[in-house]
Amino acid sequence: MGTVLVVFHSQGGNTKAAAEVLAEGARACPNTQVVVKEALQANTDDLLSCDAVAVGTPDYFSYMAGGLKDFFDRTFYPTQGSVTDKPCGIFVTHGGGGRAVDSVKSICATFKFKVVGEPVLVKNTPDDEARTRLANLGRLLADAAT
Repeated sequence: MGTVLVVFHSQGGNTKAAAEVLAEGARACPNTQVVVKEALQANTDDLLSCDAVAVGTPDYFSYMAGGLKDFFDRTFYPTQGSVTDKPCGIFVTHGGGGRAVDSVKSICATFKFKVVGEPVLVKNTPDDEARTRLANLGRLLADAAT
């Protein structure tokens, strides 16, 4: 059984909604366990024990939210070398920019995660098209985790 960890920060609820849709997509795959955690609650053990990880953030001033950055800061050194090539998916909610995806991609590269699929950019609350892309990313991660 593979485990997909979904780590996100959400203030207004849009990123939480996106995380839940992605998690549903991963849960639809057999033999997949999904753990969903707010970034400020997620820790090193969560990252080390999963087989794939999805990271999500709102776009704040063209950068990731501080909550997700805090997760990355706390887990980088304790996991260095242990998460190389771990499958990773990225999702970003935004009100019209979406450039925060660049900062997330940069940090994921520093962790040496293997990014699967294209990052999913969601304008505001996930609509039907965004929900489809998020669920597909969840399934990709579930497949990579097993």
